[in-house]
Formats: sequence, C-alpha cells, structure tokens
Amino acid sequence: MAAADDDARRMLGGFIRAQRQMANLSLRQLSVLAKVSNPYLSQVERGLHEPSVRVLKSIGEALNLSAETLLEQAGLISHTESPDDQATESAIRADNRLTEAQRHALLGVYRSYVGDAGTEV
Repeated sequence: MAAADDDARRMLGGFIRAQRQMANLSLRQLSVLAKVSNPYLSQVERGLHEPSVRVLKSIGEALNLSAETLLEQAGLISHTESPDDQATESAIRADNRLTEAQRHALLGVYRSYVGDAGTEV
C-alpha cells in the first residue's frame, strides 16, 4: 500500500508543479503566495510530503484553482465523470502530438475549468 501512497503523492506533486509552471511562477513565488515555506513546497512537488487540506486549499487559491480540484488530485474527495468529461480526457490522452507533461498539464487545466464551472469532474 505504501507504493500506492508514494505514487499518489508524486502525481499530486507533479500536478502542482505543472500548474505552477503554467502560471509562470517560480517555486519561491508560489510559496509566498500560498503562505508555505519554500522547502516544504519543494517536498510536496517532489512527492516527498503529503500536504494537509489547509495547505492544498492555500496552494489552490494561489494558483487560481478550485479547492476541489486539488482535493481530487490528492485523492481526498472522489468525483464522478460525465460521458463528456470522459470523452474529452480520452481525446487529450490519445493525442500523440502532446508530450506526457503536456497531457498531464492540459488534463489539470481542463479539470480545473470544469470544476470551477460547478460541474463535478
């Protein structure tokens, strides 16, 4: 079970890193905006530390993401996908023109937008 927890932390950290990079923020800038220490945020992004709900909400606010988006990424709340969500995400995953990092970032952006629109993702 520990391996699954490690994978989940790494995926969450990768998602946060991708969102930070898309926002053109340095690690230090995000740490200031989110009111968390630079080393702590670095550990979160590398999947070495599992952030609390409070920290996730703070990071979400700093990145203009809904709290639900980060809580879902952390596996703290579940979601149900509509057929449209599944089709859109499948199309993103299947697009060979995108790198893996681009796919991950695009999925994160998509989920943050549909989550902010009031639709469960």
